[in-house]
Parts: sequence; structure tokens; C-alpha cells
Amino acid sequence: MSNIQGKRVLVTGSAGFIGFHTSRRLLAAGAEVLGVDNFTPYYDVTLKEKRTEILQAEQGFQLARVSIEDAEPFGEAWASFKPDVVVHLAAQAGVRYSIENPGAYVGANLIGSFNIMELARRYPLAHLLAASTSSVYGANTTMPFEETQRVATPLTLYAATKGATELMGHSYANLFRIPTTYFRFFTVYGPWGRPDMALFKFLKAMLADEPIDVYNRGDMVRDFTFIDDLVESIVRLIEVPPGDTPVEGDNLSPVAPFRVVNIGQGKPVKLMDYIAELERALGREAKKNLLPMQDGDVAATEASSALLRRLTGYSPETPVSVGVPRFVEWYRQHYGQG
Repeated sequence: MSNIQGKRVLVTGSAGFIGFHTSRRLLAAGAEVLGVDNFTPYYDVTLKEKRTEILQAEQGFQLARVSIEDAEPFGEAWASFKPDVVVHLAAQAGVRYSIENPGAYVGANLIGSFNIMELARRYPLAHLLAASTSSVYGANTTMPFEETQRVATPLTLYAATKGATELMGHSYANLFRIPTTYFRFFTVYGPWGRPDMALFKFLKAMLADEPIDVYNRGDMVRDFTFIDDLVESIVRLIEVPPGDTPVEGDNLSPVAPFRVVNIGQGKPVKLMDYIAELERALGREAKKNLLPMQDGDVAATEASSALLRRLTGYSPETPVSVGVPRFVEWYRQHYGQG
């Protein structure tokens, strides 16, 4: 990743799960990083502060405690740093929460993304990269999900806002020639993960000898992506801005320097097998509270990783038999439950 060295990269959501790991990986590659985060209390802020302490101990990291929704202070931080590349990871996350509190998604996901595009228009970039989600595939049932599939059937407002930002990004790429890549994440997990994510909740409950909630009575399949694999994919994609020449299976826009790339392993795992890996890592069986499917959820996801591999020579490969124990090890160390 020699071309990363010396680059000035602005990472939104740097105190978040994925933003933290991405910032750390970029710093290790020799980049200068400006982390932007407003430390929203959607979940335990102390976890965000701990992640940020680690980043601040690294050479080349700066922090701007501003919200991407606040155009003026965010714009000042951007203009002062003068980024070459922006990796936009800040968002209101969580499929469930979007049903309970939809307004939060309009602000962070739509207005925040709009502000980023306006700044990218004003201050030219080598590459704008932004996070989308596998949830945009919505009611699609043809597996694996490919980037060329139509995505017009979102099942939640979270998915709808993410799909909308992809469309917004395409329009700005077309009008202002901003090289733009959106990546669709597939069920990311790993150390420093969010407390609202399934693996975190499962482990916490099991350590307390409490039952875990298993939706659709366990009849679900997910394309789990380990955090290190995801971050490696992001960093490699930085060096592949969309140009004029498509590769095989590409969804490169015919009118704009814009593409969408799945980041997933393409090896879906049954939810009950995922839980079994956690049981093995802990050496105890989970008490399972089998429940019906939740609103807005889907029975299965599976990514095609072919485009990512053609663009970068890389695709996620860490099996859950390795990734789940890594998360358990981190959790026990972090929370002193070893």
C-alpha cells in the first residue's frame, strides 16, 4: 500500500467501530488522518473515547469533535486539513433503531452525506469513498447479491437512507466529476464492535448466564465479514478510484466516475453455526430464546465479492472459527472478564 503513505485522509465516524479500525490501518500505512466524530450517545460513549485514545497515541492523527450535520464547523475542519481522500463512515447505524427513531437517520445519513458532497465539490479530492450497506438489497432474493442488481425495495428507513446517499453520490460524481466509490458492507463483526450488534449482545448475555434472543428461530444465514478483512478492502479500494475503463462484472457508471462495491466474504454462515462458534470459544452452551423474525429483517444475505477481487486482488477470507474467538478474547480483556 505504498501509495497511501503521506496521503491526507479524512475519516468520518473515526470513534465508531469501523472508523476506528480504518483510521488505525491508515496510520499504520503512513497516512495523515483527520478523524471527525461527534461522539453521539447512540451507545456507550466511553467505548468511543477508548478507541479515540488509541488513535491519539498514534503519530499522524488529528481529531475534530464536530458533527457532519453542522456544515460550518465541519467545513472549517475539512478546509484546514485539506484532505486528498475522504472515507465517509459516519452514520446513524442500526436497522432496529431506524424503526423506533427514524428522524435520526435523516439527519446523520442524508444531511451529513449532503454536506460531505458539497465540500467535495468545493475542495477537489483524488477519491471520495463512502459506506453503504447490504441492507439496500432489501427484498431481493437472488443470491449472491451483485452490484449490478436493482436495489429499489428497501425494507427499513435505514436501508432507504443508505440507498438514497448512493443516488446522491452518483449525481455529484456526474455533475462535478468527483471520483466516488460506495461500498456495501455485509454483517461486520470483530474486536471493538458496537454493543447493539448481535455477537456483542450474545456474549454479554452468555457471560451473565442469561438467554440470548434468536430471531426467526435461528433459521437465518448471514455473510459475516471480519473487521480486519473489511478494513483491508477499504484501504485497497482507496487506490482504485473509478475512471473510464470498467472491469468484468463492473457497475461503473456510464456517465460518472462512480461505482459501488460489495465488501463481503461470499461464504454465508447459518446463524446457529455462528452461535455454535461462540459457544465453543466460551466453553458453554447458550440458553436460546427462539423468537419470530423481526420487522425489516431478511432471512439471508450473501455477497458476490468478484468485483472487489478484480479491482484490488483481495477479498475477505477470515472464517468465523477464527473471527469469533478473536472477538471473545478482546471482550474479556477489555471488560476484565478473563
